[in-house]
Amino acid sequence: MQKKISVAKKNKIPKTLIAFVAIFILGVVIAYFVQKDDMLPIYNPADINPSLVDESVRDIRSNHRISHFKLINQLGDTITEKNFEGKIYVADFFFTRCAGICPKMTKQMDRAAEDLVDEKEVMFLSHSVTPVMDSVPILAAYAELYGADPEQWMLVTGDKKQIYDLARKFYFAVTTEGEGDEADFIHTENFILIDKEKRIRGFYDGTSEKDVDRLIGDIRILLKSYE
Repeated sequence: MQKKISVAKKNKIPKTLIAFVAIFILGVVIAYFVQKDDMLPIYNPADINPSLVDESVRDIRSNHRISHFKLINQLGDTITEKNFEGKIYVADFFFTRCAGICPKMTKQMDRAAEDLVDEKEVMFLSHSVTPVMDSVPILAAYAELYGADPEQWMLVTGDKKQIYDLARKFYFAVTTEGEGDEADFIHTENFILIDKEKRIRGFYDGTSEKDVDRLIGDIRILLKSYE
């Protein structure tokens, strides 16, 4: 009788251990998939519609980063990529005389900026595709109209060829090819989400409230990933 009790006790230990291991593995698997769901993709030129990508970079499949730039904001200050060091930011392309999609985009950008006003690691960057017409005073008036705080949201002008190269080779936000001539730019409605490593993490329809809600949610996911 004593012998049977002893055997029963010996059998009980492995079952408890197996149950514990099973629960642990299940927890790891669940945590893995939850983490995967919270991760945003990283986009490279080869992942993008070729019509938006300059031919010189279409085959790049990894390590794409936003390049160096030097532009002028609505205050007349020179800004570079260093102004966005350690920041998540949203980029778009517009022009102040645009009567089509631009007002809708600007209102949605303003809404996103307002929603994230307390997030000091988040900025917004709007590039004029007609920099000759969009001088600093015009950008300043446009920024004031939409309440764009230059500490959070910069509207920029500068060399058109440079802006063209940024749009075609790095942000993928214009649909025509050329050398930056006056008629080259047909900009998209896209907002482009850039992480702290200067990688593209998402594209969003800047005229759609629903898609901009998705952008705001993705920014919060990115912020959480840096905690």
